[in-house]
Amino acid sequence: MMIKQIGLTALIFCSFNSFSQVEYPTDQISANLKNRANAVVRKMETRVDMRSGDNVIMNIKKVVTVLNKNGDSQAEIALLYNKNTAIKSVKGLIFDAFGKATSKFTLSNFTDHSAVSDFSLFEDDRMKHFEPTVLSYPYTIAYEYEVRFKQNLIIPDWYASRTADVAVENSSYTFICKPDDKVRIKAFNYKGEPEVVLNDKFKSQTWTVKNLAAFKPEPYAPDPENYRCHVKIAPEDFSYYGYKGKYQNWDELGKWIYTELVKNRQTLSPATVEEVKALVAGIQNDKDKARKVYEYVQKKTRYISVQVGIGGQQPMLASEVHQLSYGDCKALVNYTQSLLKAIDIPSLYCIVNAGSFKKDMEPEFASMNQGNHIILCLPLKNDTTWLECTNQESPFGFLGSFTDDRTVLACTEDGGKILKTPALSTQMNLQNRKAELVLDAEGNINGTMQTTCSGSQYDNYAQFVNQPMKEQLKLLKTTYDVDNIDFDAFKLTQDKGNAPVTMESLQLSIQKYAPRTNNHIYLVLNAFNKKRSIPEVRNRTLPVFINRGYTDIDELTYTLPNDVVVDMLPQGTEIKTVFGSYGISVRKVDKKIIYRRKLVLNSGTYPADKYTDFADFMSSVSSYDQMKAIFKTELAKN
Repeated sequence: MMIKQIGLTALIFCSFNSFSQVEYPTDQISANLKNRANAVVRKMETRVDMRSGDNVIMNIKKVVTVLNKNGDSQAEIALLYNKNTAIKSVKGLIFDAFGKATSKFTLSNFTDHSAVSDFSLFEDDRMKHFEPTVLSYPYTIAYEYEVRFKQNLIIPDWYASRTADVAVENSSYTFICKPDDKVRIKAFNYKGEPEVVLNDKFKSQTWTVKNLAAFKPEPYAPDPENYRCHVKIAPEDFSYYGYKGKYQNWDELGKWIYTELVKNRQTLSPATVEEVKALVAGIQNDKDKARKVYEYVQKKTRYISVQVGIGGQQPMLASEVHQLSYGDCKALVNYTQSLLKAIDIPSLYCIVNAGSFKKDMEPEFASMNQGNHIILCLPLKNDTTWLECTNQESPFGFLGSFTDDRTVLACTEDGGKILKTPALSTQMNLQNRKAELVLDAEGNINGTMQTTCSGSQYDNYAQFVNQPMKEQLKLLKTTYDVDNIDFDAFKLTQDKGNAPVTMESLQLSIQKYAPRTNNHIYLVLNAFNKKRSIPEVRNRTLPVFINRGYTDIDELTYTLPNDVVVDMLPQGTEIKTVFGSYGISVRKVDKKIIYRRKLVLNSGTYPADKYTDFADFMSSVSSYDQMKAIFKTELAKN
């Protein structure tokens, strides 16, 4: 670690004029950085100055060259602001390919609009947005802006590069604080040590990355945070919307969240308490009581995003949710927890990083900005139960692929605890399909089909729920992407018991599905569940990451017309690999062809050099999924 004793003025950036008057001709970019890049960051300086807990100044200076239309998004500037985040200044210039300035812009050139999402009732965030209008490529944009945060609980993470198709010539991040400020810092995938400047007035640390090439994204790659350079910062003492606090670990952070943000929001009126007690009267089992309360909340409330008040971190009052019958994830979990508390059932307010891609909390580095959703945990005796409180259709005790198999922070009065949600296994994530189909001599098919989905596949039909039949039939055309397919009937039912299952039943027809040439009919036996091969990747660098395993079973029975005979049936096959297995069988029984297929894909992380084997496996699956049975007419036979 390099430590230098120098004055404060040495840290002050050069003025914007000197920063932007440097010419940035495109031909000065090295060929290595242009390779696979749609844009190149020529220079970026990120400076965060934590002057006090309620006064954090972030200054960004950035020069980026856009090489083609696909890089235009890198020239856009989007700045969020609210009453506690102020945009102090913005100015910039546009350069042509030769590095000559062609136009300039300031904050007056930005559009201003609400940052409210479509599903939000109200938020206090707004956005300033700028998108340059440039007719020729390449071009360069240079700009500087400054933002002031009236809090230091959440210091934005810094990434050397967030996008695979953007190369970086030079990017640096400087964090400045007082010498005696206690700050936890963790750098990920950074080579070397930051440069440290220390005197009696301030301490700064600077991380610098140079000549970072763009790269082609690799399929089945792990979480980018596993391999991209970034820095997380968390002050020990913090100020947040008038609240003061201190934490060094998950235990202390979880306690502060519960005692300061949640606990005092759980008061219910006496009438509400009596109502919930009456609701569970006569029920002896705590789990059954909790189920009753959960179903009550689902029927009474709806999810609406509410991002106001204490930075969107504090839930609405439980009494308000009861009165208004809506809330966001924080509010609905807090409300459900309050109702359960009224009948003496303990539960845990849990922060999770939700999304279909599993993402854990960083176990050794606690910080406020690692979660994006709240769920509820019921630590029942020998039967821990998890609840998703924002979904009116979710079965009691079921976490789907949005929050399964990842660490969460449980916030309690006694401290925070890192827990893990239950995993949906490859065997549990089952789709089982059976069809009885009739093939006629013109290659048309019609028949019935039943599909059951469980585990992570339970939600495969989530978009169908509560939709009118007309909309459901439209959705079916997208779900079953088969030319000329039509549906005559459709029924969707859901068993929300201990092992939830979604069941689809339908009648279908497909005109000219099996093409006829001369006197032969060619039938692709796997009509509804074909896998595509995955791209080949030379010189793979990242591990192979299969986020979630699953099992698909398909059994399709085709009744043949009387005037055709079998000319050729595919042979059965079985493939077994570390990544999973695949098997098909084809049998003729009287005038029926029975096709059975089973694909098992295992979740897990595998070495980079195994990607070729994985690609070969998936290519084989794709090839076998296209196999045809061939029939000829009796006339051709004679």
